[in-house]
Amino acid sequence: MSGEKPGLTHIDASGEAHMVDVGGKADTVRVATAEGHVKMAAQTLRLIREGNAKKGDVIGTARLAGIMAAKQTSSLIPLCHPLMLTKVSVEIEEDIALPGLRVIATAKLTGKTGVEMEALTAVSVACLTIYDMAKAADKAMEIGGIRLLEKSGGKSGDFRHPEAGR
Repeated sequence: MSGEKPGLTHIDASGEAHMVDVGGKADTVRVATAEGHVKMAAQTLRLIREGNAKKGDVIGTARLAGIMAAKQTSSLIPLCHPLMLTKVSVEIEEDIALPGLRVIATAKLTGKTGVEMEALTAVSVACLTIYDMAKAADKAMEIGGIRLLEKSGGKSGDFRHPEAGR
């Protein structure tokens, strides 16, 4: 950053929360990828894998919930701009080492502001949906590791989480 001090962009000079004016920014392609996981008992993972969860297709439902959530981010996070997303993908894969499911979401658009919050919201809601759909079998599941893996586009440039193994 060219001599600027990093700060909180949603706080004005008087310390009040406000929505950032992005009207003067150029439209650029912006992409963000986030991840999270749901750690569970091995037998719960087996139930999900075999399609035997009482509420139905856990992974398919969680994928759709994540996509829908990304599209509603500005309704959930007070200072987020409503965005015209051009892509949202949610991948859910087994991670035997947890044991559990790892969720990776990517959001994309061409616009004036980034899509980090949309990717993070997609991951969060997908993880919550997994919990909701499998809680009858395992109330001790843990949701964690929710973080931005990478983002590109915009004035602040590219970012890649130092621990991102992708």
